[in-house]
Amino acid sequence: MRLAALLLVALGLQAQQNVPHAGYVYPAGGRQGDTVDITIGGQFLDGVSVAILSGPGVQTSAPEHIKLISQGQANRLRDQLQELQEKKKAKTAPWTAEDEKTVAEIRKKIAAFIRPLTPALAETVKVQVRIDPSAPLGARELRLVTPIGITNPIVFMVGQLPEFSKPTAPVAGERSRRDLGMPRTTPATVADVTLPTIINGQIPAGGVDRYRLTATKGQHLVIQAAVRELIPYISDAVPGWFQASVALLDSTGKEVAYSDHNGFRQDPVFQYEVPADGQYTLQIHDSIYRGREDFVYRIAVGELPYITGIFPLGGKAGSASTVELRGWNLPSPRLTENNKTRAAGLYPVSVTRGAITSNNLPFSVDTLPEITAHGPQRVKLPLIVNGRIDKPGAQDVFRFEAKAGEEIVAEVMARRLESPLDSVLRLTDAKGKQIALNDDFEDKSAALITHHADSLIQVKLPAAGTYFLSITDSQHKGGPDYSYRLRLSHPVPDYQLRVTPSSISARGGLSVPVTVYALRKDGFNGPIELKLKDAPGGFALNGGWIPANQSSVRMTLTLPTRKIDTPFDLHLEGTTKIDGKEARRIAIPAEDMMQAFYYHHLVTEDAWLVRVTNPARGRTVWKVMNDKPVAVPLDGKAQPVKVFLPLGRQAANLTLVLNNPPEGIAIEKVGLGENGISIFLRADAKAKPGLAGNLLFEAFLETENPNNVAAKKRKVPLGMLPAVPFTVIDKL
Repeated sequence: MRLAALLLVALGLQAQQNVPHAGYVYPAGGRQGDTVDITIGGQFLDGVSVAILSGPGVQTSAPEHIKLISQGQANRLRDQLQELQEKKKAKTAPWTAEDEKTVAEIRKKIAAFIRPLTPALAETVKVQVRIDPSAPLGARELRLVTPIGITNPIVFMVGQLPEFSKPTAPVAGERSRRDLGMPRTTPATVADVTLPTIINGQIPAGGVDRYRLTATKGQHLVIQAAVRELIPYISDAVPGWFQASVALLDSTGKEVAYSDHNGFRQDPVFQYEVPADGQYTLQIHDSIYRGREDFVYRIAVGELPYITGIFPLGGKAGSASTVELRGWNLPSPRLTENNKTRAAGLYPVSVTRGAITSNNLPFSVDTLPEITAHGPQRVKLPLIVNGRIDKPGAQDVFRFEAKAGEEIVAEVMARRLESPLDSVLRLTDAKGKQIALNDDFEDKSAALITHHADSLIQVKLPAAGTYFLSITDSQHKGGPDYSYRLRLSHPVPDYQLRVTPSSISARGGLSVPVTVYALRKDGFNGPIELKLKDAPGGFALNGGWIPANQSSVRMTLTLPTRKIDTPFDLHLEGTTKIDGKEARRIAIPAEDMMQAFYYHHLVTEDAWLVRVTNPARGRTVWKVMNDKPVAVPLDGKAQPVKVFLPLGRQAANLTLVLNNPPEGIAIEKVGLGENGISIFLRADAKAKPGLAGNLLFEAFLETENPNNVAAKKRKVPLGMLPAVPFTVIDKL
């Protein structure tokens, strides 16, 4: 009975290795009040039961998994069709109505066969989305629930304009060329659209999509593409996303407006004043004519309000701020942001013209005193300066007094607030000697930025006296949009947390690996304790700490032994002491997304969804009995890791393997007991004293392998043990 239960666990683990994945949704949005039929493309979606769409005002139907035929099945159908055709031609047997029906069915299946451009997008799921008329505008997260897990979230937009969706079928006669990834040879079909509208489409390899519209003289058309906004990173594409090129052509085919970006932003946006009544054509393609199913776009077209920039980029908590607006089709050149009840953080700024709401820009709220830059000026710490480099080559200079040994931080917020400024900070003393210089620093909390252009200086001043801090653009550019917020203060140590993955689904009783990242600020390097917050009974976080001076740690989440089929939002909280005061922070769920085969970004999500499926019969939760981090000495005399693991007679067949251990740490031996095991570790010279973190052990059961004479034994995975905290020391 025990062995059977363990094998059931093993089968569940093997299934979970095929993690469900969502690669795209098409169309990637819908209008308030509409019902939309959408297609989600991905992998390992068999048995999908539920589609979860975040936020209020939306409902989804039961998903339908579309089982496409494979290449082998298509080949067999072609062979069958050939045999039937030969039978009809030979006339050696009666040709029946049933034969005719079979031929028609085979031809229909073959005609529907399209070889997927990538295995990760080979499966599709159909879902109907009903959007309430009052549903809030903006991005939602869409996930699919399958028997073996929950997919990663993918963006679905709720809009307010009429929507047009290009049919997804390939151009007639082009299927074989598309299968080979070759450019189209036939012109793209031109579809007619009525303004204002949102156009939904997908770009195949070599594809060019065109849309015909009617415009009148004097209209100020805004063409706004949402592409990277929908799928920020495509792991196996270079530069890592669909780089759209959008053009507007007049009735003669002449290009009258074009964009393949919007400043430093990747999605094209432009404005065009229509010079004469007539028909115009909107055209979109990838900049180097790549394409496949996940090259999805949404283009808003019409006399739409659009904000290109604001000033200032933020305001002080507890007060109101008058904000200057720049852009197209705006109802007013300024608005008032009420910060009286706002805590420090980022808030969206938008305007409404008629019934249409503009795009959002971020507005930063802080608690420090604020001033507006007006040429060289004397300042007193701490403060935030709202300024802009208003012309090419300009710089702003700030003078302040400081004491010897005083530590200061100068931080620019510009690119992170969607300003085009690529700042450079330079700190000098009264004699002009350079004390510190910084062009760019990477803020891992800004996961959608690939060029981190903001600057940060943190320095201890060498002597008492006068200092000068200057800010300019590294490319010597400038203008009314080149705004910034400059924080000049003493260090304010702080941290944020991210937890990945954002979706977890596993059998009850198993321990699932998760990673928590500490995004440290202003020199904070202390340890952080991690705990589940308001979690249902039966959940346990193992290895809940981030050691001092470390930016991340792997740990395990042990699931309860009862089934919890409906996914729910779990919360993880970090606690530490900063300047003697307790500092609690909730971990924000994130997806570790890869860009261009190499770079990794922690893209934040709305919820940390967890689902617990049926536990294996007789499943017992494994428990680590050590109540403190295991000390691993360099002299080889290690404390044992004691694990409650009742396997009975099967214990002798147990094998443990360290999963991605730190360099220099290894298993010395495993001792077996009646109700568990003792794991002895060793550390060599590659493991330095002070190294700390968690160790993750994978358990395997060796069983007979009747199907392979050469390999008489096989290793069946049993899952992970709860994470074991450790620290390396010189000796016990």
